[in-house]
Amino acid sequence: MGALSATDRFLTRTVVGNLFVLTGGALLPMLLSLYDIPEPWIWKTSALLFGLPMLAILLTFPHRRVAATGHAPPRVILVVFVGLGSLALAAMIAAVFALPEYRAAAYITAITINFFTLAFAFVVALEVILREPIDRKPNGAF
Repeated sequence: MGALSATDRFLTRTVVGNLFVLTGGALLPMLLSLYDIPEPWIWKTSALLFGLPMLAILLTFPHRRVAATGHAPPRVILVVFVGLGSLALAAMIAAVFALPEYRAAAYITAITINFFTLAFAFVVALEVILREPIDRKPNGAF
């Protein structure tokens, strides 16, 4: 079995890492509510603690991919994963602070959109990995 390529490693690390951040973001409001924090602060704090790092992760993805693999991401990934995911996060942060009656809805909508954009990116990444030529040199592993 061949060794993983730089692209394989980067795409796997990206999908798994983003999934952990997304899961943490989904759990954060429930965790904060256990400490009897007032509801408006739960959503504001969650929006900032989850939204800003996730936004940074998405916006730096193209640069990190080029640095790690030497290849730019496909345009569809830029539009769906980076573009739509970032837009949902920015809109969520704005809505949580500007529209008090829709704080929870805005937050959960951003989580949901980013879940589906990550699922889309996973499928595209899997296609990229499966199309790579197989390295036939043994590496001593199963």
